[in-house]
Amino acid sequence: MTSEKKALAPYADYDVLAKWETPSFDDVTRGVLSQRLSDVPERRFFSQEELALLTAVVERLAPFFSALPASLIALWIDDCVERNLGEGFRNEGAPPLRESWRNGLTAIDGEARGRFSSSFAALKPEERDLTLRAIQSGKVDAALWRGLDPASFFTDTLLKTIAGLVYAHPSAWNDIGFGGPASPRGYVRLGFDERDPWEAKARG
Repeated sequence: MTSEKKALAPYADYDVLAKWETPSFDDVTRGVLSQRLSDVPERRFFSQEELALLTAVVERLAPFFSALPASLIALWIDDCVERNLGEGFRNEGAPPLRESWRNGLTAIDGEARGRFSSSFAALKPEERDLTLRAIQSGKVDAALWRGLDPASFFTDTLLKTIAGLVYAHPSAWNDIGFGGPASPRGYVRLGFDERDPWEAKARG
């Protein structure tokens, strides 16, 4: 983060992990956080080429945090897909989770090649963005998507999964001033514009 951006960030000096030995965290919470901070799963589901493509997608959709490189988020997604972990439902007509991810990534690469005659991972940032915006709006080659709704895949699969993984990490908590799990201390002051003394205070 540049000094200018840091000066504008409302929680620039906040570090949720400073609460490590306080009543806000217990041993269970510390154990979960320790795993989250250190876990780097091995690639198990996607091929090396698919993982490179997924990493390139994450680079364009995830907010940047130095402790959360796109390659790590892509490995977390690979781990979730390998374990078949989703929300427990899928949109009507959509393929199962693993098939959806594989077909969706193949279709993204196909859209890139159709537009720019190159793989998605090899595109310039602005070309990646144009490809993803077309998918988000459903302006695609339908033959590439094999039963997937492209706009739904973009929003319900890509965005929700990436955002869920990113904002489960303390780096993202610092960015938004989130104090971490409510257990064991809990949060008491829940009204509008209220905060507990141990919560982050926005600058200015």
